[in-house]
Amino acid sequence: MGKKEDKQKKEKSLDAMTAKELRELALTLEGISGVHVMNKNELIDAIRKAKGIVVEKTRRRVVDVRALKLKLQELREKKSQAREAGNIRLEDSLRRRISNLKKKTRRAA
Repeated sequence: MGKKEDKQKKEKSLDAMTAKELRELALTLEGISGVHVMNKNELIDAIRKAKGIVVEKTRRRVVDVRALKLKLQELREKKSQAREAGNIRLEDSLRRRISNLKKKTRRAA
């Protein structure tokens, strides 16, 4: 046996796999649908769930970028309403919150 054959026998961890590899793996498993729409984290979660792999909880909180972007959209609408109403204090407060959320989305990406 050569080194290449040894490497092929060893299975990569899910975190080390690319999104493309995860999609291919997910397509072979039953019970997972919508594979092509999922991002890497969602694919890993779905594969673990399908295989019955239990993950130990960590202290680090996973940030959902999609949820943050929805919140950003809502805050931008409130900010434009505050500007139209002439409420400068509320507008400034919302501006800071929007800025902080944008920073969180950049860190999460």
